[in-house]
Amino acid sequence: MLTLYDSRYSGNSWKIRILLNQLKIPFERRTLDLESGETKTDAFYALNRFSRVPVLELEDGRTVVESAAILLYLSEGTEYLHSDPYLRSQVIGWMMFEQGDLQRFLAMARVYHIRGLADKMSQQIERLHTDGYLGLEKLERWVENHDWLVGDRYTVADLSVFTYVSLAHQGKYEMDRFPSIASWLDRVKAQPGWIDIFDQSPYQLV
Repeated sequence: MLTLYDSRYSGNSWKIRILLNQLKIPFERRTLDLESGETKTDAFYALNRFSRVPVLELEDGRTVVESAAILLYLSEGTEYLHSDPYLRSQVIGWMMFEQGDLQRFLAMARVYHIRGLADKMSQQIERLHTDGYLGLEKLERWVENHDWLVGDRYTVADLSVFTYVSLAHQGKYEMDRFPSIASWLDRVKAQPGWIDIFDQSPYQLV
């Protein structure tokens, strides 16, 4: 059985739980406390050389790390990843955009707010917002004229970009500026098997 190492508030981990649920794949979930240093131990480093979640441990003990890589691994041969080489390249392109132009800016602003550090880190949050809004504006422009990020259906490109964008309001991003993003987020949430960040998947064994 697959084992997923994650954390409760991690958007990257949430991506994996959604896809596992959509694929109806049973898995064991091991939720780590990041603040207590559970990803900094030698035992965890043996699972993930980058010392962060999520980590997907396969039945033979090998691990797949980094959320984008895990999504691609799980979606191979499924409806959630195009088999056409060009469309697949577009999926990967969106996943790279999410990591470089959205996640670090949206996620860090969120972390500062949910940990009660917003006042102390106000200047850093302002800088994060400046860069984060640039990425959100690019996404808004695309989904103004496209239902999905790649092709004519929901894929792991949508899932990859969805999580931290849907959580951006927790970092005090003014998401009412992006009506097309709001509609796209609703389309993603309407997909069969979608679960909220704090929901337990029926395929998650406890």
